[in-house]
Amino acid sequence: MRGLTQNVGTQHVNPPAGALGNAAIKRILVSRPNHRLGNQLLLTPLIEELEATFPGCTVDVFVRGGLAHVLFKNYTSIGKVFKLPKRPLNEIINYLKVWHAASRGKYDLAINAAKGSASGRMGIQRARAAYKLFGALPETAEQQYTDYIHMAKYPVYMLRSEMAQLGFTVQSGPVPVMDLKLDATELAQGKARLDALVPPGKKTISIFTYATGAKCYTPGWWLPVYEKLKERFPDYNIVEVLPAENVSQINFAAPTFYSHDVREIAALIANTAIFIGADSGIMHLASAAKARTVGLFSVTDPERYGPYGNGSVAVNTNTTDADGLINVVAALLNEA
Repeated sequence: MRGLTQNVGTQHVNPPAGALGNAAIKRILVSRPNHRLGNQLLLTPLIEELEATFPGCTVDVFVRGGLAHVLFKNYTSIGKVFKLPKRPLNEIINYLKVWHAASRGKYDLAINAAKGSASGRMGIQRARAAYKLFGALPETAEQQYTDYIHMAKYPVYMLRSEMAQLGFTVQSGPVPVMDLKLDATELAQGKARLDALVPPGKKTISIFTYATGAKCYTPGWWLPVYEKLKERFPDYNIVEVLPAENVSQINFAAPTFYSHDVREIAALIANTAIFIGADSGIMHLASAAKARTVGLFSVTDPERYGPYGNGSVAVNTNTTDADGLINVVAALLNEA
């Protein structure tokens, strides 16, 4: 599919900005037909950038799976959510209907948020839009933005570069952080759930010991880390956030929390002093909850997927051992 669609959009030429400039961009389509939690959360900096660049705009999103309504519920700019079924071959009629619905709307700007997404480029190709961005970052922009490789930052830099060349006014500050936009009620409920698990008089370290495939660390890795955390931070609670698979790499040694509602999970993590977990959807959820996040990387690229902002860091465990990780955590907690 990538081979068949690699030239999609290469012949498209956008017109220059009209006399109205930014005020002309009112309806926007963002294409990211991927169902994974992390990949959809990585869209939030782009949505914030669009809101800042085109005040009052409405952003429709073309995604896959059923998470988008939950993740973007507190974004006032979000309009329609076109949701491709998670398993298209099982729902082929619905799949085609969603594609048709997404291509019927009329937009001022349509954006493919992931350069490598064949279906994302096809979504923009089919869109009825005055301006279309297919996901390619100009080479000059790659030289200007040294962190352009990050999956959350790339589409923001692409937007800035492409729209500036067309004569629009763009943002110049740091890329927005990932943000689930948890509200005060959600945060208060998250604190109540945390207080019901562990003594509320102590700060809490939250951990997530699971991940998919090769990203998942073994119990042989996690158990010594857990023991070192208890030894180094005796004045802190430790809570393990569990995956849907109900798997614990520390044999359920710590108090655990699980919910079917990802916003409830995020709200609990937001009330902890620090989150530690491998590259996964839950790691991105912690980052989007604005928790101080320590992302663990061994097989994926931290420059592409690492948490950023809010005091967060990515740790390459190929070059940092358990003691080094504990020292990173101590520094972030000012407990060195």
